[in-house]
Amino acid sequence: MTMGISSVIKLREPGLGREWIGKERYVVRAGAVVAVPMLAGDELEIVDPEGLQPAHVLAFNGSGQSATAQLGVAPNTNGETIARMLDSDSPVAAKIRNKLKTFSVSLPEAKVAEVLSGDTVAGSSIKLVSEGELVCLVCAPGEPMIAHEHISLTDLPPTDLIAYITRANPGQVIANELPDPLADEQQSFRIDAATAQSYEVKAGEYIQVLDIDGRECSDFQCFDQAQLDKGLMRYLSATTTRALVGSAYPRPGLYSKFYDVDFQPLLEIVQDTCGRHDSFGLACTSKYYDEAGYPGHINCSDNFNHALEPYPIAPRKGWQAMNLFFNTFFDDDFTFIFDDPWSRPGDYVLMRAIKDLVCVSSACPCDIDPANGWVPTDIQIRTYSEKNLFKRAIAFRKTTDAEPEMTKETGFHRKSAELTRNFIEYNGYWLANNYTNYGCAAEYWACREGVIMTDLSPLRKYEVVGPDAEVLMQTCVTRDIRKLSTGQVVYTAMCYESGGMIDDGTVFKLGKNNFRWIGGNDTSGLWIRQQAQKRSMRAWVKDATSQLHNLQIQGPKSLDVLKKVIWTRPDQATIEELKWFRFSIARIGDESGLPILVSRTGYTGEQGYEIFCHPRDAAAVWDAVWEAGQEYKIAPLGLEALDMLRIEAGLIFAGSEFCDQTDPFEAGIGFTVPLKSKQDDFIGREVLVGRKQNPQQKLVGLEVNGEEIGGNGDGVFIGREQVGAITSGVISPILRKNIALCKMKTLYAETGTEIEIGKLDGHQKRIPATVVPFPHFDPKKQRVRGNY
Repeated sequence: MTMGISSVIKLREPGLGREWIGKERYVVRAGAVVAVPMLAGDELEIVDPEGLQPAHVLAFNGSGQSATAQLGVAPNTNGETIARMLDSDSPVAAKIRNKLKTFSVSLPEAKVAEVLSGDTVAGSSIKLVSEGELVCLVCAPGEPMIAHEHISLTDLPPTDLIAYITRANPGQVIANELPDPLADEQQSFRIDAATAQSYEVKAGEYIQVLDIDGRECSDFQCFDQAQLDKGLMRYLSATTTRALVGSAYPRPGLYSKFYDVDFQPLLEIVQDTCGRHDSFGLACTSKYYDEAGYPGHINCSDNFNHALEPYPIAPRKGWQAMNLFFNTFFDDDFTFIFDDPWSRPGDYVLMRAIKDLVCVSSACPCDIDPANGWVPTDIQIRTYSEKNLFKRAIAFRKTTDAEPEMTKETGFHRKSAELTRNFIEYNGYWLANNYTNYGCAAEYWACREGVIMTDLSPLRKYEVVGPDAEVLMQTCVTRDIRKLSTGQVVYTAMCYESGGMIDDGTVFKLGKNNFRWIGGNDTSGLWIRQQAQKRSMRAWVKDATSQLHNLQIQGPKSLDVLKKVIWTRPDQATIEELKWFRFSIARIGDESGLPILVSRTGYTGEQGYEIFCHPRDAAAVWDAVWEAGQEYKIAPLGLEALDMLRIEAGLIFAGSEFCDQTDPFEAGIGFTVPLKSKQDDFIGREVLVGRKQNPQQKLVGLEVNGEEIGGNGDGVFIGREQVGAITSGVISPILRKNIALCKMKTLYAETGTEIEIGKLDGHQKRIPATVVPFPHFDPKKQRVRGNY
């Protein structure tokens, strides 16, 4: 039998939106409104991805009269809720308000249909067809979640809806429409595929390079206008930039600038929704195509030369450039290779000019390899006034095909920003790396000897509610959820059927049918929801991350600080009574204070607590704790010091100590898998029984000779054989030792085993180390229990 290439093989490319070509897709954010024009015969489909999220729909005609009934649905409420959702300072809300004013639409008297109401399951949808020319408003109504209250099905946080429009007469155009501009444009022009254009911007102005249809490279170069006027050519130097920012290319944040050869900054990246670019290759050249057998092929360098003819810039056979959206990397043999771009339709890079610049951008013509996904398309350039203020942001996606969400600020960010400018992006939020006038060492010792506060709001929170909530959680996590009492917390693993870990996290039991999952990533929350759908359970899983932000207060003096500011009801444990892995519903100050939930949990290896509150209350919560802590010299703590603390305490971190190829036993948290005492089945149980009986590797502690830290991924050797790999390492201040965590083959995991850590190529430099008991610091967990 011979096998040929099947014509039915279909490549999956999540995120490109090809599955909804011919449709328009709008994300209706929780608590927000979108407006869509519709013609007769157009179909509106509203999808609720998470369940229990109603939609309010209002249609009006060209005279401003309510015409919701022309969507084939009976109005059953008024427009007061939509009016309340539009009462915000967002540009989209302002635009819709102005449109309603133009049409003289009075929302309180408008006839609105509430659809998708009731106990709707995740993925519920409704389709409406327009009978005429209308403007349709779709709203995802909801009020802020109260952090401390018992959550019922009607009190869940609002979540996003998706609206699809299928046009009755779509025509032949399937290219993606341009996204709305970020502000009023100064310049806006399209660079046709296989061409380039030059343009000028003034210092302070912004440049947006937008990939219209996705997977199209755009080479970018800029020149200092003042130096050109002097007869000098000073332009973006990729080599200088890499040397100064210490990475392959700048990103939004602290190291965001592009430099010329004189080390002068020319511009900086402010926003980036793609995150994958190139600064090593030249803009494509005629020589590249000549050598590939395509003599005379159009190329970006020649296009640059043509576009720059009006300026005193000498042409070049190959231009150095910042190659936006070009997906390049080096393989294990250090060969420079590339593949399809990561950019999706509408992805962009936003830059701010630091000097007056002459710029040139291309829409790359390459059609002989995957550089542009084999099909060159157009690029859009927009420029904006220096009067705008765009926040630094990187796109974050829950899943590959999810809508991008720009980096957010936590509710505590404003207070953190008063103490530092050193923020890094973590899980879609900006978090402090360390604090000015403190630094990593001071923050660390404040936690070990006094008290600190640290913002860990990006931890993912999912509300799991409904009659089957307990059964769902019992199925999805390894710990025995049936043993939890209301007010109790348990640390657990969550695994795939293969036994590989999805995440580790905590489960809070708020009531008989109310649980809160807190984990490190969205994958775990989405997995719980998928299991509820797959098993037809009457349980809902709602993302509450944006509604609950958390501040950890940790250290020997943490209780002394919090007992000054936390009030609890008589039916709740006081902060002094609160035991390890318990929580209380509480308030700041007194019974009229800000509502919070406080738990005896943490991530430092010290006695500590976490305060959960709504983001609108976060700054006031920070101030109350900060003021109460002054007596004990409270310090803020950033991620850098937090990593030191958790390594000493043997607390694992996703991507370091575990991944989906690691089971809980290998990750050092086998205690979270009670195979004997938990009688109910759970996902991965059968495989974990076998993996426990036949372990292949184990997480161990190492003491390392010298002062060179073992880095994540460093090989661990006995002779030429690699027997393990470093997951995390640190010089421990309190132990005064060089320590590391290591995934080790079980044969060599015994305490006292001498090994070597391989540096350079793993063999040319070896650092002696010894296997020691794990964890290194406070192995009996006395400090977290308050036994100092």
